[in-house]
Amino acid sequence: MEIFKFMVPEIIFGRGTLKLVGESAKRLGATRIFLVSDEGVLSAGWVDEAVKHLKDIGLEYQVWTEPTENPKDFEIDHGKELYLETGYDAVVGLGGGSAIDAAKAVAILATNGGKIHDYVGVDKIEKPLPPLICVATTAGAAAEVTQFAIIVDSHRKVKMTIGSKSLVPDIAIVDPILLSTKDARLTANTGIDALTHAIEAYVSVAATPVTDVNALKAIGIISTALRASVASRTNIKAKTEMAMASLLAGVAMSNAILGAVHAMAHPLGGLLNLPHGEVNSILLPHVMRYNLIACMDRYADIARALGEKIDGMSTREAAERAVQAVEQLCQDIGAKRRLSEIGLQEEYIPELSKAAAEDVCLITNPRDASVDDIAAIYRAAL
Repeated sequence: MEIFKFMVPEIIFGRGTLKLVGESAKRLGATRIFLVSDEGVLSAGWVDEAVKHLKDIGLEYQVWTEPTENPKDFEIDHGKELYLETGYDAVVGLGGGSAIDAAKAVAILATNGGKIHDYVGVDKIEKPLPPLICVATTAGAAAEVTQFAIIVDSHRKVKMTIGSKSLVPDIAIVDPILLSTKDARLTANTGIDALTHAIEAYVSVAATPVTDVNALKAIGIISTALRASVASRTNIKAKTEMAMASLLAGVAMSNAILGAVHAMAHPLGGLLNLPHGEVNSILLPHVMRYNLIACMDRYADIARALGEKIDGMSTREAAERAVQAVEQLCQDIGAKRRLSEIGLQEEYIPELSKAAAEDVCLITNPRDASVDDIAAIYRAAL
């Protein structure tokens, strides 16, 4: 067996675990907390709830909710200035992928300096980050357990991928109760993001037996829980299952990395400022079809995990059934089907294809993809 590493933070999972955020920070030696969130999480009441638990432990804090969906480089610069000017010694990220990515980015600059652009790529962070606790409010991004942060270059309008073991949080808190304030559209988008993580991790050229177990388990849970979670805000059983699926998928993709779906979604989301999961829901079936000839046996496993009856089928038939099952799931939860529905125009495709071909996520895609190949997938999804 090849040598591999497997990185995860300390994970605290379960209903009501948000109350442990203050205790967790104190265990890491924190005294002054820079709490990064966003306006949506604030309006849902979870920021006030987290602050209560910080105060109960006697910790000082500042709340920063400037980060927007797809956080921008200039927002990170401002966050760093606020962190440094008042002498904070720990960062708490509370939110979905955007808020947590912003928290990670501020933590990078707080101890390493410079601009966030300096850290694009893999393992460019040299100095340790301040203590970092991440609390998930969505079941999809899984930024609370990964070694990645995605920040938008506002000048070029592209998403920058930063990858480093330094970005694996010290503690990840996953409280399924926090998912109850998400609307159906956000639940659908984040759920498909989790599914994309699991599928891309399973077919990644960097997959390992440990990532495989987590990825397949996540796919199986999502196949039964996502529809129910989208259908009802009060179905806590479905929310808890989706929280676990997102966690497992995140652990898998953080270690196995991703593929062409994310490589293509990053520049598109950066250009048009789109919800990441919504872009994934459109691209995923098309990329699966493109990759199918490279890993039919793995797609057959995915079909089985999705609940498809594939006994007696050829490997190719089973693999194709996986794509069909994903399409059906996307249709059932009301996901967008075409890139034209979310604003993509033909004229953007050449620029997007070049950017996607340079994205670090493409390195672990199971099938080689040229700029022309990527452009063809975009056009098929248009």
